[in-house]
Amino acid sequence: MTEVRAKKALGQHFLTDQKVARAIVDALHGGLPTLEVGPGMGVLTQYLLEREDIDLKLIEIDTESVEYLLTHFQGMQGKLMEGDFLRLKLEKLFPEKFAIIGNFPYNISSQIFFKVLDYKDSIPEVVGMVQKEVAERIAEKPGSKTYGILSVLLQAWYDIEYLFTVGSGCFAPPPKVESAVIRLTRNSRTSLGCDEALFKTVVKTAFGQRRKMMRNPLKPLALARGKADVLSQDIFSQRPEQLSVEDFVALTNLLD
Repeated sequence: MTEVRAKKALGQHFLTDQKVARAIVDALHGGLPTLEVGPGMGVLTQYLLEREDIDLKLIEIDTESVEYLLTHFQGMQGKLMEGDFLRLKLEKLFPEKFAIIGNFPYNISSQIFFKVLDYKDSIPEVVGMVQKEVAERIAEKPGSKTYGILSVLLQAWYDIEYLFTVGSGCFAPPPKVESAVIRLTRNSRTSLGCDEALFKTVVKTAFGQRRKMMRNPLKPLALARGKADVLSQDIFSQRPEQLSVEDFVALTNLLD
């Protein structure tokens, strides 16, 4: 097998630019067991295997890619798993802390980050390439039209760095959009200071009607919790994209 055929259903666009591949791998601080998500034909894998500070494991859903990697890279047995990252029981694979790296398929990149949040206390670092607009959204600060659910939920637990943009010509086949590499580094927060499940609900509900004042989308939630009286407070007259993580924490406590 000389190469793997990119499959649209899997959101595959294979990175071909070696300088970009090395830069992505170099962005990983290292020193932890590391999981590469969706290695494809191994453009990142080749550089990850060179790093002595990384104990590498790989998860790949595409059978053709698995066959390619087993054929072209020595020592893949025991490191490479065929399967769906979104269904993976990460705690069985990594009993201790670990990092994640990958050129994330565009069609599941948001789901990957939601899974990272589920394991936030086990994942101190993530380096990933995603669609540029997704990277911008995740790294965005309050006040922007692209600031949204993932921005708030990820920034609650991680410091986000937008590292660099990658043009479509660096891929085969070229995607119709630009890509970007971001790094997530776990912050020092051990608790939000509010009910975490309610915090998620408040953030998701608020951005469900992002153009309206918070009072509108959150009114049913406030009524259901017997907190209708708090709706007159100033914070409920703002729109969700205006609120920081700390504002959402305060809002959650008002509704708890």
